[in-house]
Amino acid sequence: MADIPSDLDLVQRVKNGDREAFNLLVLKYQRKVSRLVGRLVRNPDEADDVVQDAFIKAYRALPQFRGDSAFYTWLYRIAVNTAKNHLVSQGKRPISLSELTSNDPDEESFELPVVTTDNNTPEAELMSRQVAEAVNRAVLALPEELRTALSLREIDGLSYEEIAEAMNCPIGTVRSRIFRAREAVAAELRPLLNLSPDRRW
Repeated sequence: MADIPSDLDLVQRVKNGDREAFNLLVLKYQRKVSRLVGRLVRNPDEADDVVQDAFIKAYRALPQFRGDSAFYTWLYRIAVNTAKNHLVSQGKRPISLSELTSNDPDEESFELPVVTTDNNTPEAELMSRQVAEAVNRAVLALPEELRTALSLREIDGLSYEEIAEAMNCPIGTVRSRIFRAREAVAAELRPLLNLSPDRRW
């Protein structure tokens, strides 16, 4: 069985004129980039356009990619910047919580682990649902920079170093944003779970 080419191998092939190699990179990361952009650009049609624009920008900028960071970190940075530029160009206002509420079961939501019981009682299920809704509400209400940093960490699993690269900011800023985002989520959950105000997450 042939070895699966690495991202750097594919990038080098693209630089050598192999456009099919870039299609393989798109196939590999399209879903992740779509989820990332979708969390920033809430209109699905606009988000699709932004994703396409981000990949076009990545293709054009690929000759400058030196491999100092992982390819997907570099790509995420382009996607985040493309989404932010799109929102600015559209003069988008902050989205209200009611607009952010989704009933789409396929939409990925952010959930922090919480202490739950083993009982599958209606009360336990209701509590679980309320906790998930509270977490989503808190995350979606965060300022864009905090929400992006938290999503890249908790949903996409990027390291602090990779997030700093993707968001073009110092690692200390990333740590601060994630801390503030987690505090905001915790503040939403404390009353629901009857936790003390000094509970850390």
